[in-house]
Amino acid sequence: MNIDLARTFLEIVDTGNFNRAADRLSVTQSTVSMRIKALEDELGRPLFVRSKSGTQLTAAGLQFRRYATTMVRVWEQARQELALPPGYRTVLNIGGQFSLWDRLLVQWIPWMRTAMPDVALKAEVGLSDGIMRQLIEGLLDVGVMYSPTSRPGLHIEKLLEERLVMVSTRRRAVDEWDDDYVLVDWGPEFRAAHSQAFPDLKTPAVSVGLGALGLQHILAYGGTGYLPMRVARGYLAAGRLSLVTGAPEFRRPAYLVHAEDDNREEWFATALDGLRYVASLENEE
Repeated sequence: MNIDLARTFLEIVDTGNFNRAADRLSVTQSTVSMRIKALEDELGRPLFVRSKSGTQLTAAGLQFRRYATTMVRVWEQARQELALPPGYRTVLNIGGQFSLWDRLLVQWIPWMRTAMPDVALKAEVGLSDGIMRQLIEGLLDVGVMYSPTSRPGLHIEKLLEERLVMVSTRRRAVDEWDDDYVLVDWGPEFRAAHSQAFPDLKTPAVSVGLGALGLQHILAYGGTGYLPMRVARGYLAAGRLSLVTGAPEFRRPAYLVHAEDDNREEWFATALDGLRYVASLENEE
């Protein structure tokens, strides 16, 4: 079977819509429809029910999803392993969110090079949605992210829990609000907890969706905002930042995601153990 048919099927499952799947695949909507028609003809069963509210899987579609995921993953693994240079037995593809590369994954790479020198590494940076999609398609073996989505065939476990603290370039208390507050968006759970803790907070003049950008702005121009303690610790010790007195703290878990596969070789288990070990060094009480 053409592997593009399975990819297209999984994109529709992920997006719930033929048009959005076409956008992700950079093809026309008619191409997506033709691929699904060819797939349904090949299987002899309808896979989707289309309506104004979206696209739903049929019973046959639910059954085929597991096989499609496995097919795409095995194809990608075969393609990558056949292209390996001499001296390497396999390649491990890992994706992580930007702020998790800092210290956590950057430390894991040299750990892996020492523990498993014959395993090639390919590292990607992305957002949770993109990393999840690549895991489903078999483009990634492992993902480290803040907001994974439960999917059949994928294992999700908590890797670490970050402690988000309010810091400022000047010594101040939490009730001394001013215009220098920078709202760093650490995800939906943080936004909900932040809104509950500060119900009367006016819209900040600066809001950013990337922690590193918020940190750079605060250090360069002065200000206040929430940062992970593991990131802020060095700046606190150097006197460039101070903890805001009386400010609540928030927790933000990060997760390890990979395919459920009982037949994985021992090198893969070693790689996961390495991630858990490095994360244990970063975990804070």
